[in-house]
Amino acid sequence: MWDQRYNQAEYAYGTQPNDFLRANYHHLPKGKILSLAEGEGRNAVFLAQHGYEVTAVDSSLVGLEKAQQLAQENGVHIHTIHADLSTFEIEPNHWDGIISIFFPMIRSERQQLYPKIIAGLKQHGVFLIEAYRPEQIAFGTGGGKSVETMTSQASLEQDLAGLSFLGLQSIDREVIEGQFHTGMGAVLQAIAIKSEI
Repeated sequence: MWDQRYNQAEYAYGTQPNDFLRANYHHLPKGKILSLAEGEGRNAVFLAQHGYEVTAVDSSLVGLEKAQQLAQENGVHIHTIHADLSTFEIEPNHWDGIISIFFPMIRSERQQLYPKIIAGLKQHGVFLIEAYRPEQIAFGTGGGKSVETMTSQASLEQDLAGLSFLGLQSIDREVIEGQFHTGMGAVLQAIAIKSEI
């Protein structure tokens, strides 16, 4: 599905970074950042432009090729890894920051991935996420057609119990990101830090 979506000259979600990331990237410690389900590179390139060493992981080879093209056009370097995120191993205690922007996962996938994210962060590493909430179905402006791939705030708090939240909110906001994310969206935004217990 994703190769098909990205197999066009136009960038499916645009070339500008996600608004939540743009407003909050300064919470990410300088260093190595892992971007999950990066797609065509807009967020990875933005972070690379701000001095981060970015590794972008995605299941779409077409998307990652476009990400490399976008990085080249913007004069920055990003690392890319073509992988199935359901089986991707995140190196423990390796990342200064991990981001997940509108990565659709069912609950069982989240329950498998989030412990790896927590383990993968260095001490004081930061996880930044924006995801659609189940209420997004009513808007129909992106995020698929199944509430199973959307996340409630209570569910996220439970799944990320090993981190401390610097910010966590459920809001409705206008999302303008290419042709597939345009209009009002019911989103969940969180910034969480791995701090010593």
